[in-house]
Amino acid sequence: MLRYLFVRTAQTVFAVFVVATLIFLGLQLTGDPMENLAPPDMSAAQVEELRKAYGLDRPVYVQYLRFMGHLAQGDLGISFLSGEPALRLILQRFPTTLKLVLAALLIAVFLGLPMGVGAAIRADTLTDRTLRFLSVLGISAPTFWIGIMLILIFSVNLGWLPSSGLSSWKHYLMPAFTLSLYRIALFLRMVRSTMLDVLNQDFIRTARAKGLAERVVVYKHALRNALIPFITVAGLQFGHLMAGAVVTEKIFAIPGMNRLALDALYSDDRPVIIAFIIVVAVLFAVVNLIVDLFYAIIDPRVRYA
Repeated sequence: MLRYLFVRTAQTVFAVFVVATLIFLGLQLTGDPMENLAPPDMSAAQVEELRKAYGLDRPVYVQYLRFMGHLAQGDLGISFLSGEPALRLILQRFPTTLKLVLAALLIAVFLGLPMGVGAAIRADTLTDRTLRFLSVLGISAPTFWIGIMLILIFSVNLGWLPSSGLSSWKHYLMPAFTLSLYRIALFLRMVRSTMLDVLNQDFIRTARAKGLAERVVVYKHALRNALIPFITVAGLQFGHLMAGAVVTEKIFAIPGMNRLALDALYSDDRPVIIAFIIVVAVLFAVVNLIVDLFYAIIDPRVRYA
């Protein structure tokens, strides 16, 4: 296990190195950020001084080596706009996005998983067809449309829920549901498909032949085997939500790290953009490692050398 953890850590470091290199080179292709950041009334000499202050006047390879050296020390640069460390800005917004994503993922798991199991054990019935139809609607509905409709119904017309901010638990309901709807539909369809495959396997027929209760067969034997691909998808969706909640954060005026990254992209604040992508890359690697470790807990046959 220790060897496995060491190998995965080394893979994570290498992945972050590759991602950082691609980000750096990609941003170099967008031109000089000072053209967007410098005020219109600033003279050419003042702009040049600003470029020197941020090291943008140096050759690209020198900037790259300096960037990688700072990255190795956990320094992702200073924000061009605020003058604060870019990583600190991202980490300040990180808990807000994390709480929103966890709320959305919990809703998706607690609704999508049982509905998927229910659709599988009632395959080809009215219940199954209804759930599959609803899942198609959930996958097809755009996130921005869901968010806007929820605001119009529950905030503007009914006045039941606040439309922006995160100062109380009520503020989480609409944005969390907006993020979770697609995942509910995704989990439902995936669990249904996996459960149908497992329920048709020989060991399930053997369990039924031994006279085990159907509840034991479904929830102890079949569901346990169906959880491995479900955990994989849930882990990936957690990473996708952390990096892709920008529309929801924008619609509901949530001060999360996705909204900060979007603002940085508009203003060409490169250090903040880089810090956001690096944090997301590390997060994906950590989540994948946790998912792999969960495999061994759910299925004792899985061992890591």
